[in-house]
Amino acid sequence: MNKKGSIGIVIISAIFIFIIGLATINLILPEVTNFRTDMSCSDVASISDSTKLTCLVGDLTIPYFILIILSISLGGIMSKFVF
Repeated sequence: MNKKGSIGIVIISAIFIFIIGLATINLILPEVTNFRTDMSCSDVASISDSTKLTCLVGDLTIPYFILIILSISLGGIMSKFVF
């Protein structure tokens, strides 16, 4: 297969992975909200330090997931241009 067609397929695949990844965020977001409610993360004064750390890790789930989606999509595209 020529390089031009191969790059097109990789770009289409990266867009597909990006769209599916962002669609799954809508499935994860209610679970993060339930987690914050169950752990009482909004009431900072009455929770312990370990619970605060657990709330912080739970809050970082969505940004890390977005970062992973972008890395996979852009990594696939960049691998075709570099190799």
